[in-house]
Amino acid sequence: MKTINVLSIGNSFSQDAQRYLHELAKSEGVPMETVNLYIGGCPLERHFRNMVGDRRDYTLQADGHHIEGFAMSIDEALTSRNWDVITLQQASHFSYQEDSYFPYIEELADYVRSMCPKAKILIHQTWAYETGSERIANHGFETYDEMFAEVKRCYDKAARKIDADGIIPCGEALQYALHHGAEKVHRDTFHAGLGLGRFILALVWYGYITGNDVRNVKFDRFDTEVTEEEYRIALESAASVLER
Repeated sequence: MKTINVLSIGNSFSQDAQRYLHELAKSEGVPMETVNLYIGGCPLERHFRNMVGDRRDYTLQADGHHIEGFAMSIDEALTSRNWDVITLQQASHFSYQEDSYFPYIEELADYVRSMCPKAKILIHQTWAYETGSERIANHGFETYDEMFAEVKRCYDKAARKIDADGIIPCGEALQYALHHGAEKVHRDTFHAGLGLGRFILALVWYGYITGNDVRNVKFDRFDTEVTEEEYRIALESAASVLER
């Protein structure tokens, strides 16, 4: 079976999404190599400026693990192998602000296509902050649903503008989990929880990229406990949004 090569031009939210992805795919018999170009909190504008300046500002994370002492530029990453999937995303603190996406995501998408014409460009739909938290209030919202409605609207528009090959519906999956029994999907009011939250993200990415059914996934290599009920919620949440 051919290895699926996945690159994220991202930040800590793509780190959350990729933490279990390689190992989960492996456990399902699917060879998948995942690379995250990491700068904490990095917005699209900075990615764009790094691209234009060919800046080696990114820490490299491979198959869910940080690689110490290794810096890379976007250009170096794009030319390092034949990518099947390349994901783009906005920083969470700008994700509900439509103007923050443009023209940066368009320029990035154009460059990615020129360098990797065979790769699919997917939008990594990130998520909202925890309901009732000080962080979400500081951004003018009260609930996950209220903030996520704006986040989703912006990603949908960005995907249309760049003619993306698809949207990985992570924010929708975490929202589904919160509506169907999950007490908590965040770890610090904004990043995904180390157990349930990150597991849901991995399931969504795996299912979206491969097209495989996630309802019967068997995986247990978590950084923190995932209860039987949380495991059930994760499978249901990912499967439900992937079927939409």
